[in-house]
Order: sequence, then C-alpha cells, then structure tokens
Amino acid sequence: ASFTVSLRKVDNTTVMIKLRPGVPPSCRIHIKSVPRSELKIMPGDNVTFTFSCSTPEKYFIMEIQKNIDCVSGPCPFGDVHLYPPGLPRLSRTYIWDVKASTKAGLELKFSTPWLRQIEPGGTCPDFVSYNINSCIDKATVNIGTFCRNGSVSRVKLLGGVVMSLHLPWDSPLTTSGFNIANRASIKRLCIIESTLERESSITLMSPNYPLGFPEDELMTWQFVVPSSMRASVFFHNYSLSNCERKEERVEYYIPGSPSNPEVFKLSDSQPANIAGSFNMSLQGCDQDAQNPGILRLLFQVVVQHPQLDENVTHLVDLSKEWNMTVTIHFDGWPSRVPLMSEPICLICKDPRTCDRVLTLASGTVYRISFLCKDLSRLRVTAEKHISCVDLRWCQRKIYSLSVPKAIMQLPIRLRKFIWKLLAPDVINIEITSPSLKLQQHVPEQRCNTSYSYSIVSATPETELNVGVFCAGGSIEKIQLRNNITISLKTFGKGFINESNHQDLKMSFVPHIKDECIFTVSPNPKAKVYLQTPNWPYGLPPYVSISWYVIVPSKQTARLGFSKDRMGIACETGRAYVNIKEETLGAEETVRREDELLPDPRNMYHNFWVNVSNCKPVDKTQLTLQFWVTFADKQIDLGIILAVVAGAGVLVAIGLTVCCVKKKKKKTQNPMVGVYNANVNTQMPGKKGLFTKGRQTNESHVYAVIDDAVVYGHLLKESNGSVAPEVDVYRPFDGPMGSLPPSPPPFSFRKDIKSSSNTEEEPPPLTDTDHDTYTFAHQKSEQLEDNGDANIKDKGDTSMPLLENKEQNGLVE
Repeated sequence: ASFTVSLRKVDNTTVMIKLRPGVPPSCRIHIKSVPRSELKIMPGDNVTFTFSCSTPEKYFIMEIQKNIDCVSGPCPFGDVHLYPPGLPRLSRTYIWDVKASTKAGLELKFSTPWLRQIEPGGTCPDFVSYNINSCIDKATVNIGTFCRNGSVSRVKLLGGVVMSLHLPWDSPLTTSGFNIANRASIKRLCIIESTLERESSITLMSPNYPLGFPEDELMTWQFVVPSSMRASVFFHNYSLSNCERKEERVEYYIPGSPSNPEVFKLSDSQPANIAGSFNMSLQGCDQDAQNPGILRLLFQVVVQHPQLDENVTHLVDLSKEWNMTVTIHFDGWPSRVPLMSEPICLICKDPRTCDRVLTLASGTVYRISFLCKDLSRLRVTAEKHISCVDLRWCQRKIYSLSVPKAIMQLPIRLRKFIWKLLAPDVINIEITSPSLKLQQHVPEQRCNTSYSYSIVSATPETELNVGVFCAGGSIEKIQLRNNITISLKTFGKGFINESNHQDLKMSFVPHIKDECIFTVSPNPKAKVYLQTPNWPYGLPPYVSISWYVIVPSKQTARLGFSKDRMGIACETGRAYVNIKEETLGAEETVRREDELLPDPRNMYHNFWVNVSNCKPVDKTQLTLQFWVTFADKQIDLGIILAVVAGAGVLVAIGLTVCCVKKKKKKTQNPMVGVYNANVNTQMPGKKGLFTKGRQTNESHVYAVIDDAVVYGHLLKESNGSVAPEVDVYRPFDGPMGSLPPSPPPFSFRKDIKSSSNTEEEPPPLTDTDHDTYTFAHQKSEQLEDNGDANIKDKGDTSMPLLENKEQNGLVE
C-alpha cells in the first residue's frame, strides 16, 4: 500500500518516520523506488511512499511536531486536532511546542475522562500517555506524565509549553483530548486542577519528580470537591533541599478556615477530613550552591463520604499504663503497602488530624474517631516493655500479661500484643499460667483457640524460638534465662470473649542453670506432646533444656520418644538425654547421641527429662519430641495374695498368743526371754550397715519385749492389765529437691552404661525401712524389786530404753 502525506506551510508541522531504536533495518521506505531507512516531511511538502514489508509498525515509529508561536503572533486557541490525516498506522507521538511570554499564562483543558498522573517511566493500561513540559526562557521543567481516566481536568502554566501525546500503532483515538486557552499570568510555575466528583483516591507528584523541584519556585494544586464530601492529604515520599534562605513549606487554603493559609512542614501530619474544595501550594527556597539537595514530593488525596459515626469518639485511657505504645493501622501493616486505589480507612485523634496509621503512647488519654466504612479492615498492635534492674525490688512482684481493657473496648480487632521482658544476666524470667496452663503447638497436637503466644528468648548473639503456645494445656511454668519477647496473636473474633479469662503472668527469679525449664502438670486423661525449642531448625549448640513432669499420686506415667535416635553427630562435646525420677535412690538413665533412645517406660514419681546439645558436625541440629500418657496404678495380683496370706498368718499368730497367755496365767510361772548370743542380729541384705563392733553396738537390745515374757511374775499384782506404750519410727517425708538432673560437663562426660546392669550400694536403713519398735513400761519400784531379771552382758546396757518421763510410770 502507498501513503501520501501533504503538509501545508501555514500549519508549521513536520512529520518524521524513522526506525525503532535497536531494530535491524529489515524493512525500508521506498520513494520512487529509492529505498531509505527514514523519511522527513517538511511544511509544504507532498510525499508519496511505500514500505518494503507488510508490517512496518514493527520497524518504524513516527513523530509529528507542530510549532505554535504565541509571542510574535496570535495563538490558535481552541481544540487541538491530530494533523495531518492519512498517516500510516505506526506508533506515533504528536508534539505541540507552544512559545509564549512569561507575562501571560497558558491553560491546557482536558476533556473527560480527564488525566491521571503516573511516575516517569510508568505505562498506561491503553498505552496512551500525555507528557507536559513547561518552558521558561531556556529552562524546561517536566510537569508530569499522565494517562487517561483520572481527575486532572486542567493545567495552567507560566510561559511556553511542550505538550506531547503518544499513541500506539493500533490506537483508535482520533482526537487529542484537550484544548489550549490564553490566560493572565498565574505568577507561579503551574497550577494543576483536580476534580474529584465521587469517592476516590489520587496520587500526584511535584514537577521534575523524582528529580528536584526548581529552586525558589511556587506551584499550586487546586482540588475541586463537592461540599458534601471529605478530603484528606497524605505525604508518602518527600525529600528536602539545603536552604540558605526561606524555608520549604506547604500552604493550604481551606474555605471557612479561620487561619488561611495554614502552613505545614513536609514532615508534619497533613490536614484530613476537609469539607469541600481546597488549594495546596508547594514553596521552595534559595538553595545552597555547593550542596543544593533535592526538594520532591509524592502525595495522595483521598475523598470520602462523611461517615455516619464521624462525630462518635472512642475513649482510649492509657493514663495508668507505662512503657506501652498502641498502634491502630490498616490490615497488613507494616509489611504491605496498600494500593492507592484501595478504599481508605482513617484514624483521627482530632477532627483534622487523621492518618492510615495512628500510634498512641502510654500515660495519655485519647479520644479517637474513624473515617472508615468497614472497620474490619483495621487492626490494633500494641507493645509493652517490662524490665528489672535490681532483683530485690522486683523479685516478689508478679506482672499480669493481659491485654488492657482500654484496647479491648475499641471496635477494632487486636492483631498482636507484644511484651518485651528485659533483665540482666543474673536475673531470669518465669512465665506461669496457673489455671489455664499452656499447650505447646506441635503437629500432633495443634492449637485451635482464638489466640496463641509466641515466645522467643534472645541475647545479642543468639535467638531461641521457644515455641508457640495456647491456653488449655499442661505446662504450668516456663523459666527462661535470657531476655524474652512474648507475642500474643489473635485469630478471628473469638478472642473478645476469651480475653476475659487470660491468666498469663510473669515474674523475675534468681539465675537458673538451663536455657529453659518447663514444669508440666498434665491432665491425667490427656496425652501430652512436648518438643525441643527452635523446632524444626533444632537447638543451638551447647544449649540445655529441661522438663519437670508432675505425676499424680494415684497415677503412673508412660514416657516415650517419637524417634529412636537423636539424629546428629557431634563435632565438639556430646549430646545427652537424661531421665530421672524424683525419688530417693532412683536410677538416672543417660543416652548419648550415638546411642538408641530409651524405649517407652513407666514412671511412678515426678521425673525430669533433660536434653543437652553438642556442636554438630553439619548444619543439622538436635530436634527431639516425646510424649507422656497416664494410667491408674494397678495393684499386682501377687501382692494381693501375699497380703491375704500375711493377714491369715497374723490371725493364726494372734490366736496362738492368746492361748499361750491363758496357759501362762494358769500356771503362774513367769516366762523369761532368753538371749541367744549365737544368732546373727544383722538384717539380711544390709551389708555393712552397722559400723560398730559387737561390744559397742546395741544389737543385743530387744526390739520387742512382751510384758508377759520378762515380767510375767508381776501380772498377779497388776492383774495382767499392762498397756504398752508404742513409739513408731517414720522416715522423713518432707519436700524433695526440685532441681533437674545435672548432665555431665561437655568436656568431662564419660560413657555411662545402661543402669540395668549396675549394682549400687543399698540406701541407709534409716532412710528406707519402716521399722516399728514397741516398749513395755514398768514402774521404777517394780524394776528395783526384780533386779535379778536384768540380763547381763558385755555390751553397754547402762542407757535406759525410755526417757525419764516415760520411766515415771506413765503407763499404769
């Protein structure tokens, strides 16, 4: 196909067809069979040409430039047309270069749907874009790049203007979409008018953005807003230049304001909730010639309907709180930046100070309101610091880790509450949940509550993620050695009801030896899963963790591990698992990282589980999980039969004794106990129990003396009514120690064999045996009259069996 372009001289228009940058010259322009790679058509020319390919739009672009001189002659004001007609379908750029005096102003008025400003380098959805440059003397300022479908309805400029319109090759657009009018001098760089007829959000930039605004210049944005609407301004990106004179500032002219113009710094929170139209101006300064810096601004204007409850205020009383901040923000803050096109929710601490994010400090009372149709898009995040410097002042104090009522009363969902607990090295932190207890979130036992606690222990060098916990479990207490961060995170609306039952508390305690100690008091009917912190990444090297599991008195616990080995190899030191019941003489089970973990076993008393890590040879760290179940204690059938048999023997012995007593009374012959020196008086199985010799110990003293045996001849006088007084020795049953088993030091631990083949010394008799000693008491004068009944021996029998008060005839 051939194309003919005819340009009139009076139009002062030039057409240039050239190759796209970076495209090989595979297609040519032919004029009278002469090929060329570009074509320039000047005013007054009439040119016919063809292309050597069928798709010239892939290889060529076109520029159409019209020069308009408004200085030496009249300006062709009115609608701007796309001239000339009959051009080939190529990607094209129309340029209108208008020269005008700085004493006059030019106005570019755009037809609907108006324009929307974009950042330089951005693209428009339909690839149709406008670019406006202001020309003052020899200086050119880029006012901005715009797409169609926006709010910018007019641009007023001082002096000349270079206006360009870029169209893709397949664009159906046949009109420029704007006209040029003459105006009086505006006495500033430019005025950009934005008409906002409905709820919307627009983004605007200062001229030359992201480069610097011209030095000591002034420009204005005019916002046309219905009086029934509310507008708010937000600065998202700005920088300041280095001023020698004056000060960079923003001025607002708000109809009805008693203090027009209202002056703000760029760093200030900008006005919000403005009723109707207003103007905003940006004023530069005289910059430092050596280091001028850059003044630039990107901001957003949001227009909304007034809210039904815009006059409703919510009291947030933080006057009794300390070291706490409360931030009200949009959902996703701070990681997600909301799109400019998203509906906006504003939080206002007074009618004209509103923002998407508002931070409240403790010690103050606030009255806040919301400009938001849907409050479910807002969230609350709070942070509180608790510290202890001197244990004497804070050791006895218990701190409640609950969300203050001032936050719970807001009509906004709590997203997260963070407690940062700080203490020096010699002071540790204890977290308790006395009534609800905590459940560790593990794959086999997931939390399904409306909130959870994430606990992290940290030092300047390391961080230990203790785990995620929720209410309704078995963990009564967690003791931690380092500074702690506890994050309460909510899920859904159920936390509003469950928040009334929070019972998490913390206190400062003296130093503990382990990194972390859990105290576990399970429900007897539950199966409890526990796992090492930092799951699934593993314990850091050389960290020791302990669990203290409480076993109810009528229950038996069963302990088992979820895998048969630790699964690591140590480069330095050894990794150990220690298990020990908290009872006298209990054996301690120890396993190294190269040994099999213990099989499931029954535990009859409270017990400790300790896991100590080494430095592994590779990146794999130590991860362990174990479980605990409970069952009622079962009495062995053999024990029952033995008890029944023993009871029968005792009954038989009792009957025999009664018969003997009756026979003794009939014969009136006293029975005398005889000491047999050849009988071994040591208890079987108590090897080495008596350290004294036969001459010095008291093994020859009878443990039981029947009154009818030695003093039978006295029964006449007492009529056989001797009532013996009985003393019973009982072992110590006070509190046992509450410290976990101590694993061997990493550098000195020796191989420990299985405890099943190890013979230990038996415990002392006085600590383990329940022996009953019975003594019969006679009056002292009776003893004197019957001195011949005393048994003589080489042993020391000079000490009386009873104390003085017992010898004084307490038994009649």
